[in-house]
Amino acid sequence: MTNGYDLSLIVPTYNERANLERLVSGVASVLAGHRIAGELVVVDDRSPDGTGELADRLAERFPMQVIHRDGKMGLGSAVMAGFERARGEVLGVMDADLSHPPSVLPGMLAALRTLDADIVVGSRYVPGGGSLNWPWRRRVMSRLAGLLARPVTPVRDATSGLFLVRRRAVEGVRISATGFKICLELLSRARIESVAEIPFVFADRAGGESKMSAREAFGYLRQLRDLYALRLAGRHTSDVRYQRVADAEMRAWARPAE
Repeated sequence: MTNGYDLSLIVPTYNERANLERLVSGVASVLAGHRIAGELVVVDDRSPDGTGELADRLAERFPMQVIHRDGKMGLGSAVMAGFERARGEVLGVMDADLSHPPSVLPGMLAALRTLDADIVVGSRYVPGGGSLNWPWRRRVMSRLAGLLARPVTPVRDATSGLFLVRRRAVEGVRISATGFKICLELLSRARIESVAEIPFVFADRAGGESKMSAREAFGYLRQLRDLYALRLAGRHTSDVRYQRVADAEMRAWARPAE
């Protein structure tokens, strides 16, 4: 279903009250400044800190929808629930913890259109990308996770939580119940023929608590096992058209509309 929106941005939340209003107002400001018709779709898993209630109040002021779920049901299913409710031609995913800068969204949308890509992935691991205020252990784990995913995708930052994808590429796609990293899951299971990777600088969360845990790490390993098996069975191919966007191009595309 579409309703005249260029972009629907899915934001899964659990205990993100401290960050949500700043994120919503920041995204709305950037989209308005670039004349992009967009909406946010907040998917809240019954946060005990009142994130869902705050989202309802913000929906009275900003173009957004709120989905309330019965409890913690997993990031992948939250994103897919958001996709089903979204009204845009392009679907996006962004974390609620302010680690992904809203300013990168116009450049990502321009890359999707200009390069005729099916999916554009925000990357820390291409020239121009990086991370700030991240503990070295998290950096090592993230790099290792990306390397382990290389047999199934050419994307350097396949575990990124920031990406835009065309609706047609994901409609009707089913993801694995064990799929923790939704970007990697879609790169492997959706109808992706062309992918572009763009640089951005990741900043560690400004408030709230990290969701990373040993359980999540083991879940990622189970996800990789399933995706390796999918490739070995011949039901997936990594022979997609891969493009890497230069940092200078991204800066040019990110300029506000005149």
